[in-house]
Amino acid sequence: MTGVGTLLRLALRRDRVVLPLWVFCLGILPYVYLTGFQTLFATDQERIDYARISADNVGFVGLYGPLQGDSLGELTVWRGGFQPVLIGLAALLSVIRHTRTDEEAGRTELIRAAVVGRWAQLAAALLLTGLGGLLLGLLATATTVAAGEPVAGSIALGVVYTLDAWVFAAVGAAAAQITETARGARGIAIGVLGGAYVLRLGGDISAMGDGNLAWLSWLSPVGWAHRVFPYGANDHLPAVLSIVAAVAVTGLSAYLMTKRDLGGGLLAARLGPPTAAAGLRSPVALAWRLHRGLLLGWTLGFTALGLVFGGVAGSVAQIAEDSGGVDDIFTRMGGTDEIVDGYFGIVAALCGVIAACYAVQATLRMRDEEQNGHAEALLSTGVSRYAFAGSHLLFGLLGPAVVLLAEGLASGLVHGDVGPVLAATMVQLPAVWVPAGVALLLTGFLPRLTGLSWAVLGGALLLMLAGPLLRFDQWVMDLSPFTHVPQLPGADFTVLPLAVLTVVAAVLAGVGTTGLRRRDLPL
Repeated sequence: MTGVGTLLRLALRRDRVVLPLWVFCLGILPYVYLTGFQTLFATDQERIDYARISADNVGFVGLYGPLQGDSLGELTVWRGGFQPVLIGLAALLSVIRHTRTDEEAGRTELIRAAVVGRWAQLAAALLLTGLGGLLLGLLATATTVAAGEPVAGSIALGVVYTLDAWVFAAVGAAAAQITETARGARGIAIGVLGGAYVLRLGGDISAMGDGNLAWLSWLSPVGWAHRVFPYGANDHLPAVLSIVAAVAVTGLSAYLMTKRDLGGGLLAARLGPPTAAAGLRSPVALAWRLHRGLLLGWTLGFTALGLVFGGVAGSVAQIAEDSGGVDDIFTRMGGTDEIVDGYFGIVAALCGVIAACYAVQATLRMRDEEQNGHAEALLSTGVSRYAFAGSHLLFGLLGPAVVLLAEGLASGLVHGDVGPVLAATMVQLPAVWVPAGVALLLTGFLPRLTGLSWAVLGGALLLMLAGPLLRFDQWVMDLSPFTHVPQLPGADFTVLPLAVLTVVAAVLAGVGTTGLRRRDLPL
């Protein structure tokens, strides 16, 4: 463990922007939901009716998790049902960034040349992410207590979030030992996270029926986070399971590190053919080879989202029939006066933000290629920088169109009305392109700050989740490109905002490509 302190300070310096960003954005969400609910319900009976209907609704339980009780605190925890997934994603990406990514880039070999222990870098990455999870939990506790919720329940909520971050930080550490690339490690870790969410969803839905598969939720760290019920039963067993899992997987990752060479992984990379196929002799063909796995994964994921969202639409309609007041509540949460149309409008906007994550990830692939030296080798041939940037930007622009199309078709087919649902989804595309343009702009002029492109998405998501509940001023809401998209199918279609968003994205991409053309590589 020699050198852990020094490496931890280095990691803190490198993450001085990213770490506070995800800690604050995710830690403040419970307070946002809580204060939103405080202003949302006109009477206690309205809140109780909303909780009763939501707790018995299969669609909402599948989307947010089980709901026990009808207090504001219990509703807040339930409404943040996707929070453990977001926290887990931030944690695993943080650990992989400071382990496998550094190893792939050659920085680990340089660090190991100094007086540094074998496990020092892994320990520093886990300590950094564990500290972030702890700060996130403390922020959630402090803000909910300040909003008037019981101290014991708020502390339990903070513990749930902290342990969730620790579990998936350990998952990220184990995934970093398996493959030789950071991209592969991220794929494995995110796959585990997605599997945990699916297990939770299947178990919770089964529990509302015959209960034969309810035990699936107890196999999932995400399910454990949902079963503490901080402001209700406050069950300690799921928290104990999270601690055991975090310790066990951390120990496993340390053991696996002893079974591989530096720079290698437990799964050896396949050797490629000695010569490139004819289909790989252009920048676009090479980009397709690099992006196709990512595109396939996102397409399958969005198809699954479409199936879930399309199924939940029927539950939303049933809620409107069961309680005449709930549709008014839904309208105040940002929908339209037609509850199902409003539901699809909000879902489409959410899918737009998620698709923008793919757009940014695909666009930043050119930065990865630059850092690992592949871009320099490619540009030493007859390939221009414009062709290099354009080949990756192509997938940053058209890839989101494919995944949104998959989600819209799946959701519309399940709901039984493809046209309006598909239109509501595809109309998000110009807004999706804006963050991709920001990513390319940063790549061209400030390549070391490309991580800030994720801040654009974080801000858009925060405005989407918190803006309607907290009733932000319109100028604040207008900072998000997704605010300007017509909220189909309940709103009128207008071309002007979509045209403006498209022009903004094109200008950002054009200026960024010019910057990439003029600066040194690598930088």
